[in-house]
Amino acid sequence: MRISGITIPDNKRIEYGLTAVYGIGISSARVLLDGAKVNRGKKPSELSSEEENLIRKLVEERKIEGDLRREIAFNIKRLKDIKSYRGSRHTKRLPARGQRTKTNARTLKGAKKTMGSGRKKVDKK
Repeated sequence: MRISGITIPDNKRIEYGLTAVYGIGISSARVLLDGAKVNRGKKPSELSSEEENLIRKLVEERKIEGDLRREIAFNIKRLKDIKSYRGSRHTKRLPARGQRTKTNARTLKGAKKTMGSGRKKVDKK
């Protein structure tokens, strides 16, 4: 089964397989399947063509894949252009939502390795 250029894995349940599409998580996949009145436990290979077309129609009504990526990129570019704090954090490739950076951030800053107590080992003779 293909939806907007993405192949949904046949070996997974449809509710988890739909998450292969960028912009559809597990909760929105469940909402889509409930709207299409399709059993969540079915596998994509077990779906009828009517069910496939209904799911495809409901998915394509949402903003997914390329459109969603473009919108997110545009929003980040807008923040950078207006020189907001969040935009400057994106520019520096640091966390933009208030996370701690002294110890936990694995970003451009990188993980700094500590040298222990700071004293050099000296061989005693």
